[in-house]
Amino acid sequence: MSTDTTSTAPKTREPETDRKTWWREHSELGMSAFLLLLGVLVLTDGLSLPTDFTTRGPLGPQAVPVAVGSLLVLIALLLARDVLRGGKGEAEGGEDIDLTSTADWRTVLLLSGAFLANAALIDVAGFPVSSAVMFWAAAFALGSRNYVRDPLIAAVLSVVTWVAFNELLGVPLPGGPLMGVF
Repeated sequence: MSTDTTSTAPKTREPETDRKTWWREHSELGMSAFLLLLGVLVLTDGLSLPTDFTTRGPLGPQAVPVAVGSLLVLIALLLARDVLRGGKGEAEGGEDIDLTSTADWRTVLLLSGAFLANAALIDVAGFPVSSAVMFWAAAFALGSRNYVRDPLIAAVLSVVTWVAFNELLGVPLPGGPLMGVF
């Protein structure tokens, strides 16, 4: 007569596993907590702004931060309620990325270098030149290899942006060599 060492009794999950599963199923609560924290921060910062009715008029500087902070707190509470009632966000249908593949670190590093070059060149060469370098380097990092078209588009885009900010919006950006042109 042989004894069967396998048990037919149902296996119970450990409490730690149940807790991890519950948090995984309700992971949107993290976003709700972040929105709540951000809303409270905006509210406290907005309410601490100095007010003087004689110089500010009827609304004052507190109006927008208090409204935005209140809406953030409200959205956080509504999201938490929805998640706790079983609501779940829908996955995007149009996403065509492979989540199992690793990041393309070469592209990330090239883009980081483009932004750092912009930061280093903006005071020396001016906004149009530094932005043209950044736009061209970003296009190169993302795979474009047209060595005539890309620098021309980058140059036109950076000059148009500089003129729009400098002349139309009145926001002075460093012009570099173009300072005397406009």
